[in-house]
Amino acid sequence: MTTARRALILVLVIAMIALDGCTEPKAPRRPEDVRAQIVSLLPSRLADRRGWATDLYAAFASLGIEPTTRNLCAALAVTEQESGFNVDPVVPGLPKIALGEIERRALQHDIPAFVVRGALQFSSPDGRSYDRRLAGVRTEQDLSRIYDDFIGSVPLGRRLLGDANPVHTGGPMQVSIPFAERYARAYDYPYPVTGTIRDEVFTRRGGLYFGVAHLLGYPTSYPQALYRFADYNAGFYASRNAAFQQAVGIASGIRIPLDGDLVLYNARRDNQPGATEMAVRSLAAPLNMDASQIHRALQQGGSGKFEHSPLYAGVFILAQRKAGRTLPRAMLPHITLDSPKITRKLTTQWFATKVDQRYRKCLAGASRG
Repeated sequence: MTTARRALILVLVIAMIALDGCTEPKAPRRPEDVRAQIVSLLPSRLADRRGWATDLYAAFASLGIEPTTRNLCAALAVTEQESGFNVDPVVPGLPKIALGEIERRALQHDIPAFVVRGALQFSSPDGRSYDRRLAGVRTEQDLSRIYDDFIGSVPLGRRLLGDANPVHTGGPMQVSIPFAERYARAYDYPYPVTGTIRDEVFTRRGGLYFGVAHLLGYPTSYPQALYRFADYNAGFYASRNAAFQQAVGIASGIRIPLDGDLVLYNARRDNQPGATEMAVRSLAAPLNMDASQIHRALQQGGSGKFEHSPLYAGVFILAQRKAGRTLPRAMLPHITLDSPKITRKLTTQWFATKVDQRYRKCLAGASRG
């Protein structure tokens, strides 16, 4: 390299450093500007758009999540898909669903139908019998309160429903109530709680706060928001884990479910292996790992650490060598949704795709605005 060329490169480098030093950090957006943008992105038919904007902005601010247009549209798309921007959406046919759940659980415990009917004749705390309250139930919040009263007041209540309310989601983003309860134990909830965290989920402010935390409150390396939407339905990192399961299947030649669950979380024993773990164990020799090392690594499937583990890297090396191509690090889990509220066959792929369509529509509207 000539002296003149070296000098030119040095001048260019110095100039780039100088320009970088002169660049001021981007100022954070003013809260009123973010709220105004949210109002513009909300459906024009929606009542109290400013109230919705205030609560959604508060969720982002409290969680320390940047309110970019993409993040705002992601939260709005999930809310629209899950509830149509209803804080406590009406569920068609809920009385029949509620009674069916009680009867199903009674059958599991070999409790005769006439005993169940007798239990429902008990007076509830509001003076009405439980069967009358169930007949008039319209929303999940109504049903959740009935179940809580039933569990606590009727001797048969705990036997039928245990100590756990079977209403597992709620609020405008239909967020998981168990997730909200765990999150509130781990982090300070920004609002005063007069009842329970379950009660807060059924409010606009609480439902948005916990919904945004569930949707955006963890790091991913996904190439598209589509996979976050699948995770919202199926659990943290389900899309990454489904891609890993596909790689395991290719490397091992064993057909396994692509559901994003790497271990049997509901197993009677914590170390009971499932289909994915058994398939990975068949690769123990080339991975140079034993069964306990494999199990410990798979237990990280609910965190970002897993994709940096030797197991994750090793499986993809084996699978790509066998497939002769680069394999995706994210894919939509193959899960059929199962809930008494669902009356037709739906899947996580369907949910993620529908939300993604709303998300892209929101982004398009934002760019036009």
